[in-house]
Amino acid sequence: MMKNERLKKEELEYYHKLLLRLRERLVGNVKYLTDAALKQAQDVAATRAGSTLHPAEAGSDNFEQEFTLSLVENEHAVLEGIEAAIKAIEEGTYGICEVCGCRIPKARLQALPYATMCIKCAEKTEKGQA
Repeated sequence: MMKNERLKKEELEYYHKLLLRLRERLVGNVKYLTDAALKQAQDVAATRAGSTLHPAEAGSDNFEQEFTLSLVENEHAVLEGIEAAIKAIEEGTYGICEVCGCRIPKARLQALPYATMCIKCAEKTEKGQA
């Protein structure tokens, strides 16, 4: 793949729309998960105030709430990646690996439209070699 090869205008428009749809869906997920975590916290507080709660139930409730909050955190991280990808489209750098400068394969962008690295560089980064 050529180092400076850029995506065509039609391809950029496609990925832009894809990212916008993904962002919209994730914003809805974050709102739902945040509301669920708040409801869990309120339910736990109400239950604890009204009766004696078995320690195992309290642990289970805490685990569920922490799990939900970790999902929210993960969704926020993906949303940040989506925002960065949308900005990259606007700046003309979308689809270019931020490490080696080569074009990110379309198959990778299709699977992970907010990818900032080609597979080779992402693997090196994950292994701590970058």
